[in-house]
Amino acid sequence: MTRRPIGYYVHHHGAGHRARARAIAAASDWPIILLGTGVGEAGIDLSDDRPLSGRFDGVDGSERRPAALHYAPIDHEGVRLRVARVAQWIATERPALMVVDVSVEMAMLARLASVPTICVRLNGARSDVPHLEAFRGAAGLLAPFHADLELESTPAWVRERTRYLPGITTAVAGAVPPSGRILVVIGRGGAPGDGARLAQAARACPDVQWRVIGPVSAVGDCPPNLDIAGWVEDAAREIAAADVVIGGAGEGLVGAVLVADRPFICMPEARPFGEQQATASGLARLGAAVVLQDWPEAATWPSLLAQAKALSPQARRRLHDPQGARTAAIWLSEQAAAA
Repeated sequence: MTRRPIGYYVHHHGAGHRARARAIAAASDWPIILLGTGVGEAGIDLSDDRPLSGRFDGVDGSERRPAALHYAPIDHEGVRLRVARVAQWIATERPALMVVDVSVEMAMLARLASVPTICVRLNGARSDVPHLEAFRGAAGLLAPFHADLELESTPAWVRERTRYLPGITTAVAGAVPPSGRILVVIGRGGAPGDGARLAQAARACPDVQWRVIGPVSAVGDCPPNLDIAGWVEDAAREIAAADVVIGGAGEGLVGAVLVADRPFICMPEARPFGEQQATASGLARLGAAVVLQDWPEAATWPSLLAQAKALSPQARRRLHDPQGARTAAIWLSEQAAAA
C-alpha cells in the first residue's frame, strides 16, 4: 500500500530546524517531504516571507494582527505565494501528517486544510496565546530536548501532550581524532562573533590553539594561536574533535555538543521567548555545562576552561539519546499511521 507522505515544514531562521528535519528524514522508513525556504532539491522550496528589512524576530508588529497569530504581515507577496504553495501541495499530495518546525501560522494552515499536525516545541516561555492555540489544535507535540531541560512555567497540559525526543541529530561518521583545540561556534541566527574579544581570549591561553567557525568581525592583530575559519562544511566533525566547545544555547549546537560528548561553555543569546536562556539554565542546573551570561574578562579563560573539563561527563550524557533521530522517525510514523 502506498503511504501518504509526511510533510515537514522547516523554518528558515538559523540552521537547527533544517538539520533536525534532515536527520529525521534520513532515519525514517516513511516518506518525508521537507517544505521551506532554501530547502532546494530536498523538498518543496517556498517563497521567502521575511520582511524587506531582513530583520526577523518572528513577530510582525501589526496592531491589527489576530491574537492567535505571530506573523501575518499585510500585502506581502512572499507570504501569499508561500501559503498558496503549501495549500496546493496539501491538496495534491494529501499528507498523512504535517510536522511544523516551527510556525504557529503553518500549524494553523495545515489544520485548516484538514491535516493533523505535530508541532515542534522549542524551549522557552511559549505560553502566549498563539503558541497555546497551535499546541491545542495539534495531534501531538515534539520537544527536541530532554524533559529535564523543560522550563518550570510550561503548563502541565502542554507537558502531558509532549513527546520529549533529545538527540535528533546526525552522528559524525567514523572516528574523529582529537584536535586539542578550543572551538568557538558562532551560529547563523545571531550577531557575528567579536574578533577583538576572541583575540584577547586566545592571548590569555597561549599554550592552546583556538579555532572559530562562523561569522566573526575584524580581528585586527591576530595571535598565532587563533584560527578564524569562517563557515565550514562539517561543523559536527569540528565539534567532535574539540577539547572544549564555546557557543550559544541553540538546539542545534547543544545537540551537537551532547552527541559529541564534549565539555561545553555556554553563553545563551537573546532569542524570542527566552529559548536559549531556558536551555542554558537547565544545563547549569544539571551541571552539564559552564554557563555565562556575558563574555568574560580575558584573564578568566584559563580557569573557565578548567571548570568545563572538570564537569562530570555523565551529567551531559544523560541528556542525549544516541538513537534520537530514529526514535523520532518511528514516533512520527506511528502518528501518521494512526491519522
